[in-house]
Amino acid sequence: MRRTILTLLFLIILSGPAARSAAPIPVRLADSELWSMVSTFSEPGGEFRFENFLSNEIYFQNVVPALKARVKPGGIYMGVGPEQNFTYIVAVQPRIAFITDIRRQNMLELMMYRALFEMASDRADFISLLFSRKRPTGLAADATADALFDAYRSVVEDPTLFKRNLQAIQDLLLKTHRFPLKTEDLAGIEKVYGYFFDYGPGINYNSGGGGTGGGFARGFANVTYADLMSANDQQGTSSTTGKNRSFLATEENYQYIRDMEMRNLIVPLVGDFAGPKAIRAVGSWAKQHAATVTTFYLSNVEQYLFMDRVDGKFYANVQTLRQRMASATREDGAKVYTLATGVSLMIFYAFAMQCMSTLAVVKRETRSWKWPMIQLIYMTSLAYVMSLLAFQLLK
Repeated sequence: MRRTILTLLFLIILSGPAARSAAPIPVRLADSELWSMVSTFSEPGGEFRFENFLSNEIYFQNVVPALKARVKPGGIYMGVGPEQNFTYIVAVQPRIAFITDIRRQNMLELMMYRALFEMASDRADFISLLFSRKRPTGLAADATADALFDAYRSVVEDPTLFKRNLQAIQDLLLKTHRFPLKTEDLAGIEKVYGYFFDYGPGINYNSGGGGTGGGFARGFANVTYADLMSANDQQGTSSTTGKNRSFLATEENYQYIRDMEMRNLIVPLVGDFAGPKAIRAVGSWAKQHAATVTTFYLSNVEQYLFMDRVDGKFYANVQTLRQRMASATREDGAKVYTLATGVSLMIFYAFAMQCMSTLAVVKRETRSWKWPMIQLIYMTSLAYVMSLLAFQLLK
């Protein structure tokens, strides 16, 4: 806490208006802020070859160990598609996540998920709500994903529960959070939720068919929702001894996503990766908040960009994300992040009082706040003066 205060103080004094204009990533978005981002960042909805309601990537967890080793928590997560993003978000623990898909239906499905996470206090309730099946008795809080889905395997769908849940989802989104969903949006949510009701935990990539590709995707098209949630990272001695890292693997994973959803920090967008707006809007937002995109999950979208010969437009969009810090400027047009800024910040840390425990020890030994306060004021002043001199010499 002490270090954070000193850093903010340093940047405010040194950078002036520019530092103040770069607001940090918020810890929570108001409902109006979330919907403003959804509506203003998004592009008109388009079509995909397949009308999928879940992933078919059974080995999607294999990259998680390497991802956790390479990506530090914080920053911005970007992704595509529906529920597989939740598992990756748990892994990299970003400050905020933007999930962009060309289909408006995907945005509506994620809004449905947003409501379900708020309604369900734990994993067992979440599965019950998602598939409109009554919760079996005796499910422990530390149950594995396999145990949870095994318990639901014999539970039949409940039409009355479906109608009640659907109404609760709509009321939560419309009346509680006042998201201005259109009539056709509500119909879209009902359609998606209906497929989860019809197929239950056995829903797969091909469930429902449809889409311009006929609904029959190649690869692991018959992988079910239960399969995906019960998979593992394949890092064990065999394919069955790895660690399950899905967002439903543990209560801790589930609560992490639930907390982000309830703080409106998972933002669903409608956009083409090669389109003119959505990805660039996220880049602009990142620039305004001095944040970096640390993870970008593409699934196999690049394959279709190549096929449609629009991959160059996508790479141009991604370049706007990479250029965020390099292009950050003050109000007068001068760059914010320079050699002078970096060196002066390091010097500030070298001289500033970094640890509150040190001041507490001095206070305990001297039995007075006099010397701790002298120490704090002296070290902070010295740090500021030395860093300011360095900045002035190098700018």
